[in-house]
Amino acid sequence: MLVWINGAFGSGKTQTAFELHRRIPNSYVYDPENVGFFIRKNIPKGLEKGDFQDFQMWREFNFSMLKYINDNYKGILIVPMTVVNPQYFKDIVEKLRAEHIEVKHFVLWASKETLFKRLRSRAEGKESWAAKQIDRCMEGLSKDIFKEHIHTDNLSIDEVVEIIACSSNIKLLSDNRGEFAKACQRVIVKLKHIRG
Repeated sequence: MLVWINGAFGSGKTQTAFELHRRIPNSYVYDPENVGFFIRKNIPKGLEKGDFQDFQMWREFNFSMLKYINDNYKGILIVPMTVVNPQYFKDIVEKLRAEHIEVKHFVLWASKETLFKRLRSRAEGKESWAAKQIDRCMEGLSKDIFKEHIHTDNLSIDEVVEIIACSSNIKLLSDNRGEFAKACQRVIVKLKHIRG
C-alpha cells in the first residue's frame, strides 16, 4: 500500500508523514522532491523549468521508483508531496492505481490564515516561494480528482495521523511519549527538511 499525503505548502505533510512512519512498523517515507533536485543540479542552463514537476521525466521517474519499491518492499510507502496539476496526478498516482497498486490519497486542507501561520513557524514569510503558491495549491486541490480532504485547522498532527490510519485500515503502534518528547521530535523533523 502507498499513502500519498498531499496539500499546500505548510499543511503539515512532512510532519504527518514522519509521524506515520514512526508509528507504522515496516514503513518507508519516499520523497519525490529529491528527483527534482537531481534534475535541477544536472541540467544545462536554458533547459530549466520554474517547477521541476513540469518535467515529464520527473513524473516518469517517480512513477517507476514507486512501482519498483512497492513491488519489492513488503511495507507501507508514505509519500508527502504537493501535486496540484490533475494531469501530473494522473501521470503518477492514477498510473500506479492502473498497475493495481493500492494508493490511499489524502489532502491536508487548511485555511490560508493557518497555512501562513504554519509557514511563519518555519521562518517563511508571506513573500516566500511557499507562501506565494498557496492560492495555486488551494485552487488545484479543490478539483474533484483530489478528493478525501482532511480539514486540519483545528487538528493536531496526532489526530491527522489517526484519521489517515483509520481511513487506510492501518494499525498504528501506541504512542506513550509526553508532549515535550513529541515537540522535540517534530523540531528535529522540521530542521532536517529545511530546503536551502
